[in-house]
Amino acid sequence: MENPAMELKFIDLHGERLAYYDEGRGEALLLIHGMAGSSQTWRAILPQLAKKYRVIAPDLMGHGQSSKPRSDYSLGAFAVGLRDLLDEVGVDSATVVGHSLGGGIAMQFLYQHPDYCRRLILISSGGLGQDVGWILRLLSAPGAELIMPVIAPTPVLRAGNTVKGWLTSMGLRSPRGAEIWSSYSSFNDPQTRAAFLRTLRSVVDYRGQSVSALNRLKLKADLPTLAIWGEDDNIIPVDHAYAALEARPDCRVEVLPDVGHFAHVEAPTRVYDVIDEFITATASAEAHLTGATASAEAEGQQAGTASLADANTSGATADVEDATAPAGSEPASHGV
Repeated sequence: MENPAMELKFIDLHGERLAYYDEGRGEALLLIHGMAGSSQTWRAILPQLAKKYRVIAPDLMGHGQSSKPRSDYSLGAFAVGLRDLLDEVGVDSATVVGHSLGGGIAMQFLYQHPDYCRRLILISSGGLGQDVGWILRLLSAPGAELIMPVIAPTPVLRAGNTVKGWLTSMGLRSPRGAEIWSSYSSFNDPQTRAAFLRTLRSVVDYRGQSVSALNRLKLKADLPTLAIWGEDDNIIPVDHAYAALEARPDCRVEVLPDVGHFAHVEAPTRVYDVIDEFITATASAEAHLTGATASAEAEGQQAGTASLADANTSGATADVEDATAPAGSEPASHGV
């Protein structure tokens, strides 16, 4: 991460190692990275978020510094692992932020564990339509295991890192290019390649995205939902943001001009501002709703107390009337 004070932590989940950042104090945010990524994808925005919120950013299983077992890499399996992580770190609910594949996982997390999800924020999310970049379609095909070692050999990576260093030293930096290079470089590791292909094939085939999570957006009617998209996204097109809006008309959509697939990397300040404003606004609405509910409950309790007091007063008056009635007279009647 850019902030050296931030420490990558490790936890054992069901016999496997999970790496994660847990920084800051306040309301919890769970950041879920995309395919072939890691918690490092949040490096430009996490320090700022951690000044105001408690930010939990894991390396998903099969990614980054987490274990890469021969295991289940479905959306459901990822969602269970994230719930278990929140349990381990003592978080009972969070604003869930997902990028790309992480957005699909976030919607699956909402489906499986709705009580853990306080808000939903999708950044260039998967699961909202069939379109996806042709490279991912190609790599989902049989035989990709044979191609990937060839396209990411060690000599090419060394040369690429050298060129990257030269460009950086000259002040020529491309956040989008650096993010893509980081993902590409990870394919040099056989375990990472295997985990990537299992993950990819669980959600993509030669026709495009094979899993739709649109129906997940309708599950929790009062859930504040935000979609952030780069206008120039050529991996998952911006049309998918409007698909989210169609599925959930109260979804807020923010389209960022001159930004591609990695909005949180390419425009971290803008993304931070949008997220912070969204949380602040929905927290105010939530507080207002909670206050109104509490007020209504209090009024109901007061009305009940008043009714009880009236009943007691009526009963006491009746007792007095009965006690003071002349001997032999009929008791007072108090209604039918």
